[in-house]
Amino acid sequence: MTNILITWLPVISTVLAIAVDVFMINAGKHTSIKQPYFIYLLGIILVFFTAIAIASYFNTKAKNWLDERTLFVAASILFLNLLNIVTKKLGLLPAIYFPSLDKILGIIIEDREFLAICLASSGKLLFTGYFFGAIAGFATGIAVGFSKGAAYWINPLIRILGPIPSTAWIPLVLISFPTTFSASAFLIALAVWFPTTVMTSSGILNVQNAYFEVSSTLGAGKYYQIFKVGVPASMPHMFIGLFNGTCASFITLMTAEMLGVKNGIGWYINWQKEMMAYANVYAGLILIAITFSVLITLLFKVRDHVLVWQKGVIKW
Repeated sequence: MTNILITWLPVISTVLAIAVDVFMINAGKHTSIKQPYFIYLLGIILVFFTAIAIASYFNTKAKNWLDERTLFVAASILFLNLLNIVTKKLGLLPAIYFPSLDKILGIIIEDREFLAICLASSGKLLFTGYFFGAIAGFATGIAVGFSKGAAYWINPLIRILGPIPSTAWIPLVLISFPTTFSASAFLIALAVWFPTTVMTSSGILNVQNAYFEVSSTLGAGKYYQIFKVGVPASMPHMFIGLFNGTCASFITLMTAEMLGVKNGIGWYINWQKEMMAYANVYAGLILIAITFSVLITLLFKVRDHVLVWQKGVIKW
């Protein structure tokens, strides 16, 4: 009986949330909306988890997937339900700062074209900076890991300049680059460069000398040892550097857009905050959370594909 109840907890929680939204009277403090978007979202969740719950009786994969998530999903829906009660239904929180869930979802749906443009602009800036930062980090890390001369000159710079947050360079960067886009891309590249360099060089320096000795005995040249032995063996460390750089790039992206760039999701949030449109601010934050989570997940998928022997060691 307990197992059956746990299986259907997301459905029960969703039905409760729908009942509250339909039958409980609104406080009247929030602006009217075109459509009951929160009800639509709950309806989609209800249909999805009802189907999964039914499938769990016949499919082991569906049962295992549901068992891992049922409590968290039910608790999350309950939280949304409580938030809906204290904002839209009872009006216990200031409406200007805590808009209804319908309003926030409505912004995402009704302003989707403009939000998509902002996300595309942020994506262009992020990937430009991330690409050059990762390439520079790999190149610097390989040079430091394999060359004592490069390590002698570069390591002091890494130790002195690397720990400085890239956003601290904003005043200097803004006057050094011709456009805010190039300046922001440089800041993102700098944020990615440091952890990628450190972890790449660390990974190469931790490769067992036996690997290089065996390859040398078999006639491998210097470049073969670097790119066919050292780099592949240090890839687990490289990906850790990329993960750290990815998180740093997200922070730098948001800061750069709020300070200088004239488009993008970070710029959108700052603009809406100044307009006191907090529903738009929350909508932007939700999109950021979803987008960045997807990007990190994709990076883990790439890692699992490249490092097959380490699949599942670090989970996301």
